[in-house]
Amino acid sequence: MAADDPGEADDPDDAAAAAAKALELIGDPSVKEVHLASRPESASTARRLSLSVVRMWGLPHLADTVELLVSELVGNAVRHTGARMFGLRMQRRRGWVRVEVRDPSRALPCLMPVREMDTSGRGLFLVDKLSDRWGVDLQPRGKTTWFELRVMDRI
Repeated sequence: MAADDPGEADDPDDAAAAAAKALELIGDPSVKEVHLASRPESASTARRLSLSVVRMWGLPHLADTVELLVSELVGNAVRHTGARMFGLRMQRRRGWVRVEVRDPSRALPCLMPVREMDTSGRGLFLVDKLSDRWGVDLQPRGKTTWFELRVMDRI
């Protein structure tokens, strides 16, 4: 198992422990950007980190959507950019949760039409359908692809 991948867990208690271990070993993406190796197995680490943060924020109802959309953005960064590393950052603002994946490529992702029998190319389609808004911010060296989900703030 790689240093940045504390492993998958089937038992909820084991999953919580693995999530806490991931935050401890790698860092908290809600505090500062976390850097992960651009490898397929890093998607599980990114999912675990994002789930930990969502739970820490008291928003477990967003867990499935965040997990899926993080997987899609990380998958795009790993498959299409040729980068050695990518960054994961999460922000909680009044009424919103924002998740960002940063990579060093300035190539823009494309939202492709999806047909029923397609077996790939659904990533941004899912991001578009399941998030409240999403986009890409070009940086001097790379880009940040992000999505936002609306949340009801407690008054």
